[in-house]
Amino acid sequence: MPLQELHEDTYLQLAELMHASVGLSFSTAKKPLIASRLAPRIQRLGLSGYEAYVDLIAGCDDGGEFQMAVDLLTTNETYFFREPAHFDLLESELSRTRPQRLRLWSAASSFGDEAYSLSMLLADMQQTGRIGADWSILGTDISERVLRSAVEGIYPEDRLRHVTPERLKRYCLRGSEGSAGLVQVQERLRERVRFGQLNLCRPVEELGPFDAVFLRNVLIYFDPPTKQAVVERVLTQLRPGGLFFVGTAEGRVPGVRGLTPIAPGAFRKEGA
Repeated sequence: MPLQELHEDTYLQLAELMHASVGLSFSTAKKPLIASRLAPRIQRLGLSGYEAYVDLIAGCDDGGEFQMAVDLLTTNETYFFREPAHFDLLESELSRTRPQRLRLWSAASSFGDEAYSLSMLLADMQQTGRIGADWSILGTDISERVLRSAVEGIYPEDRLRHVTPERLKRYCLRGSEGSAGLVQVQERLRERVRFGQLNLCRPVEELGPFDAVFLRNVLIYFDPPTKQAVVERVLTQLRPGGLFFVGTAEGRVPGVRGLTPIAPGAFRKEGA
């Protein structure tokens, strides 16, 4: 039986809860999308409607459902080597500077596609002597569920459609029989990447300094003041001269200083 319409007052209550708790910003125009993403979950739980679901996730004893709601409302399509110009720029920069020690941060890592893409790039560069052997990647996300999946490093083949055949052969294992159509990132790369839960709208402990930070395709969920606060918080973990990446469609964050644009969605932190 279809759910009743998501009423405006219930939607506003949900939007306020998400903004106050994790900084997510949902305009009135997003109401149909929010309703469609939550409806299957509400029906699966056997709840009477959206009002009952909001009451559940707003309560102290939600059984982890608030986190599930965050997952449902923020999970976008992701895949390996998304926006390849950023990986090309990073490769060019590192080939020029040839660092012997390197720390990268995938700050909204989702299922790990971005972090493992970076690991493939760095492994190639180490093999050709363009960077040293001391490198690692940190992937963080607000969702425990996606992080558990990221640690396993198992993906449908289509998510790796932009990975070259040579890299697939070097760094991935193809599934067979019951796992046909799946690919797992090899353990030697998974060991280079660690994942941890992090809410970017809360104070960030000392994680860095990092040589490059990827904060791509997450700012779209925040209102302008939250965007500025998140970027400024993240930049405290980036060394002067380091590279900072956002999604090319997200542009420059108004009010944030100390960044020099070097390409669409790519910046250098000033002060080197």
